[in-house]
Amino acid sequence: MEQDGSPFFNAKGIAVGVFCGCFPFFGFQTLLGLFLARVAKGNLFLAAIGTWISNPFTYVPLYFFNYKVGSYLLKNSTDIIFEKNLMIEELWEKGSVFSLRLILGSALVGLFLASISGVIAFFLYKKIKKNKKVF
Repeated sequence: MEQDGSPFFNAKGIAVGVFCGCFPFFGFQTLLGLFLARVAKGNLFLAAIGTWISNPFTYVPLYFFNYKVGSYLLKNSTDIIFEKNLMIEELWEKGSVFSLRLILGSALVGLFLASISGVIAFFLYKKIKKNKKVF
């Protein structure tokens, strides 16, 4: 995809978008990606595209994996924490534990995937820019 700007500018946009796409903020991932891309001075269009790493086909496996990563890092059981006979008071406590696992896992998986996608994008755009100068 041809985009104006330096390879670093474009890579920042993609990396920020992929990072934001790893979080379960349905409907707000693109807005968050655009905001962070503006702060990081990255490509806004590529940031919006990068958030599409999460889509209706990848939601369940991505967020399940993120939850498992967060549980592992917190050294908690990765079993789903909800039981049949759950009291309302326990629901709030278990909901916060579930959310913490998911957000922590999303942040770490997001950093990992953003790093990989950013490096790949940087070298691809660098190669494209180099090939344009030849012609």
